[in-house]
Amino acid sequence: MNQGLLGKLGLDTKMAVGFLGVLLFMMGDGLELGWLSSYLIDNGLSMQQSALLFSVYGFAVAIAAWFSGVLAEVMGPKKVMTIGLILFVVGTLIFLLVGIPTMNLAIMIPTYSLRGLGYPLFAYSFLVWLSYYAPQERLGTAVGWFWVSFAAGLNVLGAYYSSFALPYLGEMKTLWSALIFVAIGAFLAIYLNKDDGSNRRTFESKLDMFKYISKGITIAFERPKVGLGGIVRTINTAGAYGLVVFLPAFMMDVGFTRTEWLQIYGALWTSNVVFNLIWGMVGDRFGWRNTVMWFGGVGCAVTILGLYYVPFFLGPNYIATTIMAIIFGACVAAFVPLSALMPSLAPENRGAAMSVLNLGAGLSTFVGPAIVGLFIGTVGTVGILWIYSSLYVVSAILMVFVTLPKESKEKVKAVKIPAVQ
Repeated sequence: MNQGLLGKLGLDTKMAVGFLGVLLFMMGDGLELGWLSSYLIDNGLSMQQSALLFSVYGFAVAIAAWFSGVLAEVMGPKKVMTIGLILFVVGTLIFLLVGIPTMNLAIMIPTYSLRGLGYPLFAYSFLVWLSYYAPQERLGTAVGWFWVSFAAGLNVLGAYYSSFALPYLGEMKTLWSALIFVAIGAFLAIYLNKDDGSNRRTFESKLDMFKYISKGITIAFERPKVGLGGIVRTINTAGAYGLVVFLPAFMMDVGFTRTEWLQIYGALWTSNVVFNLIWGMVGDRFGWRNTVMWFGGVGCAVTILGLYYVPFFLGPNYIATTIMAIIFGACVAAFVPLSALMPSLAPENRGAAMSVLNLGAGLSTFVGPAIVGLFIGTVGTVGILWIYSSLYVVSAILMVFVTLPKESKEKVKAVKIPAVQ
């Protein structure tokens, strides 16, 4: 890696351009997440229809995330990222030109789902490229930077941009502006960030190619540690995604305003973005598995309960609740070293291992809200948070068994990691 400022941060010029591209692409993808559902309901869809639209979208995300790793190895990351870009643009064009104006679910569901296929193919294929390009001893730092870019674009900058753009542009023009961010991001990540193709596999026949694609499924059974890692990744953000379904009502019952809750939630994800990088560096120095197990699993199990008990006992104490949200967001980020650990568990099938990890990321968007739907009527807010807390404890226990192969462990230990400045 090049030295200088970027080198000290665990980057080089090639990486930095790619990360900026991912950030802008995800910003375009995520700018509507906080308000599109309410807009569609206000303009003719029922709550059930809106839920169906986003459920199918989430299913598309999970499928694309699952196969992004092996496709990146079969076709090359650059080509798969380009396919993701095309699907996103085509889906957006039809969704905005025909779907929303007619409010026809038969058009809206498949076209919005094309958007859902687009971003995992783009972003997670870049992550596979990164797992080959970055040196083993700095891989945790590199994937930390990836998740900084990913989360900052999807969960933070997109939402903040919409908060400023909507009053001036309106909903439709704001949605159209997503294509600008996506186009610039793709240009940076695909065309300025040249892929040398060194991580693309060659196959003697199409049968061999399809057998390898199936690795995105079978690797979880052939390498049980990879399967366990996928389960841990599912638990990772299930709680964070589930919160938005039920916690706002609790917070406002306690006495917070809607604006205060949104600021608290924004602080959670801003903290998550910052600590995505910090935990990557910590994982490189003190162990990927230990970081995930203790700071991720155990940390989330404790801090997610604080989101209930702090306002329950202290009332609408904005500062105390914001601090608790910041700590929880930091603990959610402590799962970042999984992105370095998983490909190291199956070094000869890195793309397949990353596909399992990506599937877990996609499934978390189902699991979190599904738990709310199944149990909120019987156990209430505090019961849901205890379920999430228990799942985080389970993730910590599973990490006991997710150990590196001896040869990979020795390779990492043999390299002296420079101290984080």
